Parts: sequence; structure tokens; C-alpha cells
Amino acid sequence: MNDTETPQMANLPEIPKGAQVATLGAGCFWCVEAAYNQIDGVHSAISGYMGGEVVSPTYEQVCGGNTGHAEVVQVVFDPSKIDYETILAWFWDLHDPTQLNRQGNDVGTQYRSAIFWENEDQKNLAEKSKQAAQEHFDKPIVTEIVPTTTFFPAENYHQNYYFLNKTRNSYCQFVVEPKLKKLKLNH
Repeated sequence: MNDTETPQMANLPEIPKGAQVATLGAGCFWCVEAAYNQIDGVHSAISGYMGGEVVSPTYEQVCGGNTGHAEVVQVVFDPSKIDYETILAWFWDLHDPTQLNRQGNDVGTQYRSAIFWENEDQKNLAEKSKQAAQEHFDKPIVTEIVPTTTFFPAENYHQNYYFLNKTRNSYCQFVVEPKLKKLKLNH
């Protein structure tokens, strides 16, 4: 892509009747999306941005750290196959929620740990889940639990990034793959 081209943003998938949505920030969205797209009961996991002030942000803007957005994954799931609590259980296993505004070497507010709730039920379940997860961490969990704002899908080249780039991208090999192995998911 050259400087005069506009990146093609991904289209949002249709949300099937009866499906629910969970939007989660847990560091780099490549890791999170690669995991959730393998979980039974998940219709789709789309990389994107949420929580900031800029309308239709680009990856470069979000990485600059000045938009207020976090890298997130919007998970569409079938509650008859997987419940919200299980979606959250995966969330706590996918990252270190005790790191403020970072995950490993990825540093900045765009990598913050966040649960964006859709309704009061999700908010309450997220707060209970956070309390329960705290027992598994020595340091305090810093995960934000905040209302959902507008979800902006990331550019097409970020969607399914790990599986399309795992053999030619060192970040995929040294960061994403070990996480998937640890979680006993395809890598």
C-alpha cells in the first residue's frame, strides 16, 4: 500500500439471530482473534478498535496512541453453545490482565485490558468474573470494565492475520504461536 491508497476496512459479519456479542481488549488483536476463532460456539471474531474519540481510525492512528482506542476483538457467539462466562474465562487466559497499558513488549493504551459490556447483565458478569480471576494472579487486575462504544473493524489485512502470516511474520512465530500452544489451540 502506498501513501495515496486508503486501507480497506473489514466488513462486519452479520450477527445471527439469537447470537450475542462480546468485545474484548487483551493486547494485540492478532493473538486474541486467532484464539477466539477456534472456540466452539463462536461465530466470528473480528479485529478492530473501540473506546476512543476518533471516528473510523486507522491502525497507524491507533498505534500512535493518541486516539484513545484499544485494539479489540468483537466476538459473536451462540449462547446455546457457549456462555458469556466461558468467553470471559478465555479472556483471562489469553493475556496478563495485571499489566497496565501493555502486553509484553506491546506498550501503550491501545493494548490495555478491557471488557466492553453490551448490557447490565454483561457488566455484572464481567465484574464477577474479574473478582474470581483475581485469585489466579499475584498482582491486582487492571482490566477496565466499561460500556460498549462504536466498534470500528480493523483493516482487512488484520483479519485472520495470524493464520495468513504465521510462517513469514516473526511476531506471529514468537508471540502468537506460543499463546495458542499454551491454550492447546491450533497454531
